[in-house]
Amino acid sequence: MEDCIFCKIIKREIPANIVYEDNEIIAFKDIQPAAPIHILVIPKKHIPSLVELTKEDEVIVGKIYTIINKIAEEQGVKEKGYRVIVNCGKDGGQEVGHLHFHLLAGKPLGEKIV
Repeated sequence: MEDCIFCKIIKREIPANIVYEDNEIIAFKDIQPAAPIHILVIPKKHIPSLVELTKEDEVIVGKIYTIINKIAEEQGVKEKGYRVIVNCGKDGGQEVGHLHFHLLAGKPLGEKIV
């Protein structure tokens, strides 16, 4: 199987504007931002989508949310607010087959969806 674009970013085969990285997680600016701040936060382990999480993945998903909060603070939007979106599957709008979390901020993000 050919690596997905996010795996190629992790391997440094494709450049990215990285804002956070550790042994398990990488976060970088989206190249087509939907808000002034649009950062993708992903596990380095290739997990195709939310529906393919396993029991062992629970820890990394919890850590991702902690890192999202840290990034929001570093970006100066923690107090004012931000949105986190995870698209799941084709009908859910997922375009890359690697679990990823969108951190959106920097402007009012419209009406409450749910």
